[in-house]
Amino acid sequence: MRHDSKKPTLAITGAASGIGEACARLAYEQGWRIVILDRDVEAGQKVANELSGVFYELDLLRVDELRTLAARIDTEIGPVYGVINSAGISQPTDSPDELSLETWDAVQQTHLRGMYLSCAAFGTAMAKRGGGTIVNISSVAGMRSAPLYSYAPAKAAIISLTACLAAEWGRDGVRVNCVSPGFTRTARVERRLKLGERDPHVYSNSAMGRMVEPDEVADACLFLLSDAASAITGVNLPVDCGWLVSSSWDNFGGRHRVATKTDAPAGGDRTATQHS
Repeated sequence: MRHDSKKPTLAITGAASGIGEACARLAYEQGWRIVILDRDVEAGQKVANELSGVFYELDLLRVDELRTLAARIDTEIGPVYGVINSAGISQPTDSPDELSLETWDAVQQTHLRGMYLSCAAFGTAMAKRGGGTIVNISSVAGMRSAPLYSYAPAKAAIISLTACLAAEWGRDGVRVNCVSPGFTRTARVERRLKLGERDPHVYSNSAMGRMVEPDEVADACLFLLSDAASAITGVNLPVDCGWLVSSSWDNFGGRHRVATKTDAPAGGDRTATQHS
């Protein structure tokens, strides 16, 4: 895809690994100049070097750092016209009486407050220049209940925040959208599967019967950044292999349920068969 010269630089938080890294690699292939923002200095610098990009250390728990860093990037690299907010941390599936307030706060601060600060810093500058695009990474956990008492509410709030900012900056030429991945085959998820912290058959609940690949999330993000999405703002796009539409089917025996007479159309019988 041709790179839009009006948006030469793309800043990505959390791009040292996972979905953020996949976004950086795809964006580089599509002609963007990449700025990697991450607290993992070694991994972040490695990705930046491989993509002829620039790395800046960023810890979203440090409140004042982002605004200063955004101004520094503008001075040293040039105006940022694209942002993908992908930085985040996970949390244990502790019950409310087990989950420490320190963990709850850290997850909220990294996901919700950190994303808000990034949007405020970069988005305000975009609005003053008259254009730009932001994509925030949420999660299907923010669209359904989950035993993640800080992560899930933070992700739900990100979806709402995205809509608010889209309305705020729309007439300034800034589009703000959200992508909500389903269970994605990142190194972090693979580790949790090996440790038994996630259901090893989690993919079976999706309509497509598999997990999402990081590159597929990156495809959605880069589409929303592109001119092909020029009339799209304020949306939340699930990229989940159909998990949202299919997961409730377990209540009825799953996708491969055995048909009964109650399944038969009115006016006729049918033999019970195993659907394949």
